[in-house]
Amino acid sequence: MSVRCSKEELERVGYVVVGRVQGVGFRRWTCKRAEQLQIAGTVRNMDDGSVEVMCLGKPPAVKEMRRDLGSGPRFARVDGIAEIPCSLDPDTVAFSIL
Repeated sequence: MSVRCSKEELERVGYVVVGRVQGVGFRRWTCKRAEQLQIAGTVRNMDDGSVEVMCLGKPPAVKEMRRDLGSGPRFARVDGIAEIPCSLDPDTVAFSIL
């Protein structure tokens, strides 16, 4: 998967998702959804039970990803999402699970 547009057209944003988001396929679901939306970035479990998602993509796709993170996969329960600074390198071209 490759994000194809100029760097100026891309939005970088990070999220921390809290709730029942570990052990329910949340990272794999996030990776699949990001690839569908042509978003580059990462997803990883955090020690406190939350999931961190870093996104790089076209603004409409990143907005849709944010909306989708609010529901997550079937067995997840999302209690909240906080926006955080994005630590992604602007040259990131794929989405991966860390």
